[in-house]
Amino acid sequence: MADLQQVDQDFYQSNYYIDNQEAYDPAYISPNYQDVDGVAPLADAYAPSVDPPYTGQVFQPATPPVLEDHDSYEEEPPLFAELGINFDHIWQKTLTVLNPLKPADGSIMNETDFTGPVLFCLALGATLLMAGKAHFGYVYGISAVGCVGMCTLLNLMSASTVSYGCVASVLGYCLLPMVALSAFAIVYSLQGLLGMLLALFVIGWCSLSASKIFICTLDMGGQQLLVAYPCALLYGVFALLTVF
Repeated sequence: MADLQQVDQDFYQSNYYIDNQEAYDPAYISPNYQDVDGVAPLADAYAPSVDPPYTGQVFQPATPPVLEDHDSYEEEPPLFAELGINFDHIWQKTLTVLNPLKPADGSIMNETDFTGPVLFCLALGATLLMAGKAHFGYVYGISAVGCVGMCTLLNLMSASTVSYGCVASVLGYCLLPMVALSAFAIVYSLQGLLGMLLALFVIGWCSLSASKIFICTLDMGGQQLLVAYPCALLYGVFALLTVF
């Protein structure tokens, strides 16, 4: 009797497993199942995906390509070169102004350089301020008006045209002797005979340097005195600010 119960139990479990094998085994396909065409599908099509065996290698993501930086910091130009500041040209122009008897190099003065003129205008205003005269507005206003008038006059006198920037650069660099006179006025009063003589000497120095540069740049031979006269009028106004 016990053997019959064991056989019945085994038979029941086997039938239960066969009937429910599809639920337990995803790869199992019932023999009675057919697709629309009447052909039983392959078991491999319904087989679960199996991961590849572990080989001990760690997956590493591909690194992006490194772009070469052609504009490295070593190949970049200096900051002053990007700003258009050339200390060598500033020094050469300053030496040309300080020596009015030396022939000027027209190629140097053709460049529009405002670094030196702006520094000299600031220095003139600072020395006037140290002498008790706040004339920054007068310095820049007279400079702007004088450059416009001088540019117009040179374009009428010469065969070639000259730009406003070139005229402003030349007149600004030739302002250096006037800065020295203004610095001397801090420790010594120029309202006397010596001060008047020094002012006249500096006016002649500035106008001679400026006219020499304009003559060499514009190829105006024999017209230096005609160019020096309006330059002397312009620098005479700065001398009046310095003396009085």
